[in-house]
Amino acid sequence: MSERQAGPDPATVAAPAFEREPATVAAPAFGPDHPEARTPARAPRSIRRTSAIDTARPDGLDGDALMEGHARDLLTRADGSTEASEAAVWARVGGLSRLLAEIRTVPARPALTGLVGAMVGPGFRGRVDQLLGDERDHRTLLYLLLDDLPGAALVSGYALLQAGAVGSHHDGYLDAAVDQCAGWAAEGGMMTFIRREQRAPVPRGPAAPALAGDDDERAWHALGVLTPHGMRRARRIDVRSPAPSGGPFEVDAFFRDSHVDGDGRESVVHEYGVTATVDGTERTVVDIAATADVLPWAECPAAVDSAARIIGRPLADLRPWVRRNFTGTTTCTHLNDTLRGLADVDVLIDRLVAEGV
Repeated sequence: MSERQAGPDPATVAAPAFEREPATVAAPAFGPDHPEARTPARAPRSIRRTSAIDTARPDGLDGDALMEGHARDLLTRADGSTEASEAAVWARVGGLSRLLAEIRTVPARPALTGLVGAMVGPGFRGRVDQLLGDERDHRTLLYLLLDDLPGAALVSGYALLQAGAVGSHHDGYLDAAVDQCAGWAAEGGMMTFIRREQRAPVPRGPAAPALAGDDDERAWHALGVLTPHGMRRARRIDVRSPAPSGGPFEVDAFFRDSHVDGDGRESVVHEYGVTATVDGTERTVVDIAATADVLPWAECPAAVDSAARIIGRPLADLRPWVRRNFTGTTTCTHLNDTLRGLADVDVLIDRLVAEGV
């Protein structure tokens, strides 16, 4: 199994950890706050898939959300030469309703006009599957972005929570969340606080380290500049070919949600790392370990053990299988999203095999 770089020592992070409630209010205990400092170096005979969906509200917090996503596959051959492919999506989503008002993609897919008017939430992925079944079956970059839109739209509500625009039982924002994952457990610290105070506690994560250092300008696809009250959902999956003597493929995956406040400070909201080994013949997960780098509440990291449930599972089935089976307080919504994304490792291995690297 490949090794992930350890996060920075908390004493060296040049920003406050999760900001606390006033001393007169008993806030729930916070979770880990040690974000990754940088992206690992690309290895020869490997392929890297990166994606990011940025959400902005240029017309104010009560205006439409503009979502822009980009994704790239970058093959690195044994001699260091590279080959890239890319995809993109632009969507305009209505405020708290999350109704899709407009969508454009590269490559263009006219069938997606059938999504206009749909909620970018429950049921959205099923409609994408109906319209673009071929993209789903081939686990394309465009499908990754479309599949990730509901999660990115949901978590973008954190910007509204930070600004005080939502967050009480009276506005309905919290009503459906109880027991959906470890952090939202009915008897956990956050839900206990909500019942007592009738509002959500507002965590603020550690400063977001740059996704890549300056030594590799191709480490990630081009990333835009997040504007105040913006959100970003970023993913990376590295797949490395086994040594010439054979063996499993090595996988290193990364997931981060980040937020920019009104002063332009970017902080991490959620961050996970996953390392895994995959049988290249059977295309099943042989071994896996998840690391919780940044999570808001003390109960959240308990979910990392759930990653072991996918050992022995075929990669191609991970997206629907995780959605069906990873529910309740032993799991985490954001870890589940990370594990679902490992389905793409199947086609990334195909690319490496086809290249003969």
